[in-house]
Amino acid sequence: MAGLNLNDDVPVEVIPEEPPKTPAAIEKLIEEARSALKAQDHGGKQSLSLVVIGHVDAGKSTLMGRLLYELGRVDEKTRIANERGSSKMGKSSFSWAWELDGTQEERERGVTMDIALQTLVTPHRVITILDAPGHRDFIPNMISGASQADSALLVVDAAVGEFEAGFDRGGQTREHLLLVRSLGVSQVIVAVNKLDQVEWSKARYSEIVELLKPFLVQSGFHPSKTKFVPVAAMEGANLARPEPATCPLYQWYKGPTVVELLDTLEPPTRDINAPLRFPISNVFKGQTSGISVSGRVCGGVIVAGERLRIIPGDESATVKAIDSDGDGIPWAGAGSNVNLTLTGVDPISLNIGSVLCRPGQVVPLVSTFTARIIVFDIQVPITAGTSVELFHHSRDVPASISRLIAVLDRANGNVIKNKPRVLTKSMSAEVEISLRSSAYSGPASRALPIPLEPFSSNKEMGRILIRRGGETIGAGVVTELLA
Repeated sequence: MAGLNLNDDVPVEVIPEEPPKTPAAIEKLIEEARSALKAQDHGGKQSLSLVVIGHVDAGKSTLMGRLLYELGRVDEKTRIANERGSSKMGKSSFSWAWELDGTQEERERGVTMDIALQTLVTPHRVITILDAPGHRDFIPNMISGASQADSALLVVDAAVGEFEAGFDRGGQTREHLLLVRSLGVSQVIVAVNKLDQVEWSKARYSEIVELLKPFLVQSGFHPSKTKFVPVAAMEGANLARPEPATCPLYQWYKGPTVVELLDTLEPPTRDINAPLRFPISNVFKGQTSGISVSGRVCGGVIVAGERLRIIPGDESATVKAIDSDGDGIPWAGAGSNVNLTLTGVDPISLNIGSVLCRPGQVVPLVSTFTARIIVFDIQVPITAGTSVELFHHSRDVPASISRLIAVLDRANGNVIKNKPRVLTKSMSAEVEISLRSSAYSGPASRALPIPLEPFSSNKEMGRILIRRGGETIGAGVVTELLA
């Protein structure tokens, strides 16, 4: 309970709970929402979400903080306050990052630890920014952010030795790219940062681009959906407007800025007619009465006033309000990152990883399923019975690979070999995964099932990641639910 910050002593103005809307009123709202979403696809600004990834200290938060300032999302007063505060702590170079690294611990340590949400508006797009942590200790938080994104901005450090540290084995540049691709992100913009530290060298920029290109293709990114851009985040160079002729970068680069590239990102198609799925990524105390949860709508449309089931469990909650970037909205469609204020529910039944859905279209709960996975660059092979950690949206649970069913051809999915004994790096395979009970829950307890769907039913609810001993060993999609 303490973790939810629910037992504050501050008196809160309690608003009486409104009765849920009638089914007819909800149906009418859902139809209105669907018509409006279809109209929005044909005209107006389209929305999408972008996860910012890269090795620790590549300058991700600094780049986004500076970009928000350049686009007028951070006022001068806040900028000066951040500058003063960071100087006082002896971390003046982190002043731009403070806009996204908001907690005391993040500011003291100078590293991003959790996902920070912000919104950017470009001429044709409304972009929800998810600033992910680059440190390997916080990979679970980074996975939670990447699972809510449509596209990625990879920030790499151009300084000699720094790019290599991030890109070589054990660096986070490689792991982050593999993770976001496995979670369905197909478009990536690579910002080669800190070029001012290598005297704006075109040779260094070209070297980094040539090293990254083959790895991006190997990870599954199509060359036409991969863009590169040289920047210097601290200076604000090439972020929102082209550099003046006096800037050394102008001598050899006259291409698009970061904002121009963000403006060309393609929003994916949204399945607004699918059953409603809303996996919870965070639970916190609402500003008025009730509890707030944040997450991304993974299918269908959610409307204010309806009563939804919380899976797993038998509880229900009424959606009192929907909030997108500080604005109250009557509904939100698939692909939207929003906060919901819920009433008429015991906070204990709201957990990170739970899924909100309509009572008539409940998400299945499973503890054993088959999945088609791709094995990453691993040193120790995978055998039947291997203990792993299973990641699905913001939830991570202990599991084991209970059966190796077949090795598949990566190109066409045909079976190469049935019942293999081991899986080694870069293999594609069909496996059976079973959840394990937690180590501290006693020997006789059985594993609690989690909400999952086959990839064929709902793409976002059917993607999984598998980690072991602090490294990601594979990723894939759920093919069949067994039990």
